[in-house]
Amino acid sequence: MLGGLVRKVTGGAQGMGGKAGAKADLVTDITASLVVFLVALPLCIGVAVASGVPAELGIISGVIGGLVVGAVKGSTLQVSGPAAGLAALVADTVADVGVAMLGVIVLFSGILQIVLGLVKLGRMFQATSVAVVQGMLAGIGVPLMFSQVYPMADAKAPGAAIENMAGVPGLLAGVLTNPQAMIATLLGIVTIVLSFVWKKVPGPAGKIPAALVAVGIGMLVAALPGVDVKTLQVGNLLASVSLPGAEQFGALTDGAIITAILTFTVIASAESLFTAAAVDRMHSGPRTRYNTELVAQGVGNTVAGVLGALPITAVVARSSANVQAGAKTRLSRTLHGLWLLAFALLLPQVLALIPISVLAGVLVHSGWKLFAPAEFPKMWRQDRGEFAVMTLTTLVIVATALLEGVLFGVAAGIVLAALRMSQTVIRQHMEEDTAKVVMAGNATFLRLPKVIEALEAAAASGKPRIRLDLTGVTHLDHACRNQVEEFTAQQRGLGLRVELLMPGEARRAEAAGSRAAASAGEAPATEPLPRRPVTEMGEGPAEAGEPSPWPTADAEWFYLDTRPLPEEQSRSSLLG
Repeated sequence: MLGGLVRKVTGGAQGMGGKAGAKADLVTDITASLVVFLVALPLCIGVAVASGVPAELGIISGVIGGLVVGAVKGSTLQVSGPAAGLAALVADTVADVGVAMLGVIVLFSGILQIVLGLVKLGRMFQATSVAVVQGMLAGIGVPLMFSQVYPMADAKAPGAAIENMAGVPGLLAGVLTNPQAMIATLLGIVTIVLSFVWKKVPGPAGKIPAALVAVGIGMLVAALPGVDVKTLQVGNLLASVSLPGAEQFGALTDGAIITAILTFTVIASAESLFTAAAVDRMHSGPRTRYNTELVAQGVGNTVAGVLGALPITAVVARSSANVQAGAKTRLSRTLHGLWLLAFALLLPQVLALIPISVLAGVLVHSGWKLFAPAEFPKMWRQDRGEFAVMTLTTLVIVATALLEGVLFGVAAGIVLAALRMSQTVIRQHMEEDTAKVVMAGNATFLRLPKVIEALEAAAASGKPRIRLDLTGVTHLDHACRNQVEEFTAQQRGLGLRVELLMPGEARRAEAAGSRAAASAGEAPATEPLPRRPVTEMGEGPAEAGEPSPWPTADAEWFYLDTRPLPEEQSRSSLLG
C-alpha cells in the first residue's frame, strides 16, 4: 500500500528528471517528511490541549491532514493539520456546546468548503484586505498567548481574553509562592527562548526543530526526583474517535450551531488559502490550485468531523519546515501523517512524559508569530488607513470574538476603500453675474455633504446665474445626481438661471454633431480635428492685436438654459 501511495504521489517525476532525479527526490521527500513530523507532533498535541479537547484528537487531525489532505493535488508543499489560529475558537465552541457537537460543526464546515471549491470560489478569499488578514492573525495571536500563559504555570485560564489578561498579575504572584509552578513556568520560558534562538545554532543541530528540543529537555526535567509538573495524559487513539449521533445532528436547527459552522468555514478556508499564497512565495515549484486545495481542505474536515476530531487548516510552521527541508512533491506532506499515526499507535507512553508547560510555551511562541508586532509599525509607514483597519480588527477580536472582529474589519476595509474611491474635486469661483461650480472625480453619497455645501454656497452668492459643470465626473451615484437635479429645479423655480451639464452630455453632443455632419455630407467625426499651429517665441499666425481664431487655455463651454427669466416672460406678455 505504501508503495502504491509513493507511486501515486510522485507520479510524473521520472518524466521531468529521469529515474535518478526521481530517486533523489524520493529520498529528499522522505527526509523532509520526518522533519515535518517532528515539528507537527508537539504542535498537534499542544493545539488540542489549548482547544480544551483530548490530545488524541489533535493527533487524529494531524494524521488526516497528512494522509487525506496531503494526497490531493491542490498544493504541492503546503502541510495541513490542527492550527493554533483556531485553538481559541475551538475552545470557546467546546465550552459552549461540548466536544460531541464539535464533530458535527467540523463535518458541515468541510462539506461547505467542498461546495465552495466546486463552484470555484477558492480565489474569492484572496479578495480580502491584507490589513484585515493581518489584523485577524494578530487578533488570534494575542488571546492565544494569554490563554497559554496559564498552562505554562500548571494553572487554568479564567476564560475570555480580557479575563486572561487581567488575571496575569495574580498568576505571577501565585507562581512566586509555588516551587512546582515555578519549575513549570521556567520550562515554558525555556521553550519560548529556544523557539526564537535555536534556528541560529550552527551545524546540524540547528536543523532539529526547536519544539522537539524543548520537548526533550522538558521530559528530562520532569523525570528528575522532586519535580512534580503536569504531564500530558494520552489515551487510546482509536478509543478517542467519537462518531456524531442523531442528537448532535438534531442540534443543527440551533442558530448558534449554524453560526459556528459558518465561522469555522470562513476562518479555516481563509487561513488555508492565505497560507497557500505565502508558501507559493517560498518555492519555485508548481503553484497552488486554489479551488482544488479548498476541496482538499473540505474533504479533510469532513473526515475529521465524522471522527469527532479538530478542524484542519494549512499551517505556516509545518509548511515552511517542509519547504526548508527540500521537499519536492506531495509525498513529504503525506508521509508525515503516516509517521504521526505510527508514533501514536506504537509509542503512546512516550507522549505521557511531555510536560504541558512545554507545549504551552510552543503555543505562546506560535501566538507571538501570529501577532507579529513588527507588522504594525510597518503598516503605519506604508498606509495609515490600512493601519487603522488592521488595529481595529485586532482590538475588536480581542474584545469580542473572532467572527465579530473579522466582520468588523471587512466592513472597515470596505468603508476605507469607498472613501478613497469617492474622491470628488469641487472648484467654485464667481464671475460678474455667475456662480460657477465645477466637479470632477467620483461623486458618491459619501461626498454628499461636500456637494451640498458647494451648491448652497453658489445659491447664497446672490448671483442671478449658476453654472454647474459635471462633465469631469466619472461616476455620479443616485444620491448625488438626485441632489443636483433637485437643487437645479429649486433654483430655477426661484427665478435663477441654472446652466447644468451632466456627465456624458458633452460626449452625446459631440456624437450628435458628428451624425449631423455625416448626414450633410461633411467630413466624418472620426477625422482628427485641426491642430493649433505650433509657433516659436510665442508668435502666432494672427497679426498683432488681431483676435486668434483658436480657443484659448481659459475657454469654457457650458450648456446654457435658454428659457427666459420670469421678468422676461412678463415683459413678453405685455409686449404681445
